[in-house]
Amino acid sequence: MKWPFNAFRAILALLLLLFFNSSVIAETKHRVISLSPANTELAYAAGLGESLIAVSAYSDYPAEAKQLEQVSDWQGINVERIIALKPDLILAWRGGNPQRPLDQLAALGIPIIYFDPNNIESVISAVEQLANYSPKPQIAEQSVAGMREQLHQLQQRYAQQAQPKKSVFIQLGTQPLFSTGNNTIQNDIVSLCGGDNIFKNSAVPWPQVSREQVLARKPEVIVMSGDPTQENAVQQFWQTQLPIPIIRLNEDWFHRAGPRALFAAQSLCEQLYPDNK
Repeated sequence: MKWPFNAFRAILALLLLLFFNSSVIAETKHRVISLSPANTELAYAAGLGESLIAVSAYSDYPAEAKQLEQVSDWQGINVERIIALKPDLILAWRGGNPQRPLDQLAALGIPIIYFDPNNIESVISAVEQLANYSPKPQIAEQSVAGMREQLHQLQQRYAQQAQPKKSVFIQLGTQPLFSTGNNTIQNDIVSLCGGDNIFKNSAVPWPQVSREQVLARKPEVIVMSGDPTQENAVQQFWQTQLPIPIIRLNEDWFHRAGPRALFAAQSLCEQLYPDNK
């Protein structure tokens, strides 16, 4: 009878060890570096704010993020400084961060998670994924619940309405003139509000377009982001060629694929279809 008893004790010990390890993982405070402003916002939404030890340039929300050291910008990633900080998790921006320095860091055994959400659902999924590394997963749960509720309300009020969709030109800059295609957070926001992006069928996510291409598609609304001076520049660019309403959104809300993308959606929906407020 000794063998079964010893086996039982071994199994019990293994179960206790697994339980202990899972508890330690949940409570471990990681050393996290974010390499994009959007990833920084995702980290805070997931309860990882206290775990962040460095961020990218322009990581300015929430306000606490501005106090953290910056280890990347448009010129590149400071690999040496990141190594010195000894992170155990890096949040990278796929398509936005240069790959070579990330490969160098990965070769040193530093775990890297890549994010590049192209719709609000994938923003929510990113927060859910980061909850696995968070010392405060309840914050992630609250963030996810709030985002899902807001998304549901917008879908019910705008995306699922029977009203004719307004054709929308998402304008990025003037010289040169760019827009955005289907597989982007900006297109998803417009679609969520019941709008129809005139360049949604573009073969590339950020097409350079011409005046003639825009005019031929006969948009009803221009959606842009930035400050009032940029709105004036858009008005001057089109003058009498395209005398249609311009909706100006907060630049960070509209262009960062983070939780505040829902703020951009709320603002756009209310301006695009004011009767549905």
